[in-house]
Amino acid sequence: MMRLTALSAMLMAGVTLGPSGVANAYPVAGLAPYQRPTGAPVITHVSHGPPWYAAALTGVTPPYPPSLRFLEDQGNWYTPFNRPGMLPPYDIRGWHR
Repeated sequence: MMRLTALSAMLMAGVTLGPSGVANAYPVAGLAPYQRPTGAPVITHVSHGPPWYAAALTGVTPPYPPSLRFLEDQGNWYTPFNRPGMLPPYDIRGWHR
């Protein structure tokens, strides 16, 4: 009897909630998601000043290794390299001092 009650409750929930869940789905963003929408803003130039480089090179002493040349090409996107990471003893760059 318990199984029948649980089964009927699940069926009723599926019938009553099913169509409403589909109606509230997110809209399709476009038929060609690999293309930028017409009129979308475009970043044409990125300029990082001395304060940005000072923050990005926190805990790294000169001479800077060639492996950090990627900072010259770093755009305005997120990178974990210039943000505090793990706490000591794993904080080798001293972000949390």
